[in-house]
Amino acid sequence: MALLTCQDLALGYEGNAIVDSLNFSVEAGQYLCIIGENGSGKTTLMKTLLGLRAPIRGQVVTGDGLTQDQIGYLPQQTIVQKDFPASVWEVVLSGCQGRCGLRPFYRREEKALAVRAMQRMDITSLKDRCYRDLSGGQQQRVLLARALCATRKLLLLDEPVSGLDPKVTAEMYQLIETLNAQDGITIIMISHDIAAAVHYATHILHIGEHVFFGTKADYLRSEAGQLLQGGASHA
Repeated sequence: MALLTCQDLALGYEGNAIVDSLNFSVEAGQYLCIIGENGSGKTTLMKTLLGLRAPIRGQVVTGDGLTQDQIGYLPQQTIVQKDFPASVWEVVLSGCQGRCGLRPFYRREEKALAVRAMQRMDITSLKDRCYRDLSGGQQQRVLLARALCATRKLLLLDEPVSGLDPKVTAEMYQLIETLNAQDGITIIMISHDIAAAVHYATHILHIGEHVFFGTKADYLRSEAGQLLQGGASHA
């Protein structure tokens, strides 16, 4: 069953579309990588999927009981966010806010969920550390644990390995693959790393001058895939 479907979606700014007539569905258990050139609308699309930005035209439809507040999200980090003066525990637990509604406190089950998410990301020993004192890789694990508190179905990740060294990048990709393959969490990830996208994803969405949606095998045979592998800009 489709968790999320985009129907005739047009995205852009001030009424000017940078992506038009976009149609695709993401089924439960899939791993979708969104790739494309600079300025092609990748982050705009992700914000639209999250309900943070309205499309110019078309609509995003969720299914299988999924609601917007049940989508886990790991955004690109800004300098301000990297310097956030809170404990690891506070950051992870804040991922449960969508479950609280108007209630101004966390219940026992929400705290237990945060504990499990930290265990899943192997950051329990960092619980009392200040978030801003962590390495980039540790911060990403904390944010991924936070995102896990919001969902057991769908994670949206915007360049989750940006700025990480090769070893930590490989570890982060492995964590995400495990969440998909073993935990059954559907993944939608923006990536500039074509090799990683082709290795890990089940499906590819390429947006830009050439638009493609399908399996990674079909993508590699497509015009968009051939051009990008041939050296076109793909940041």
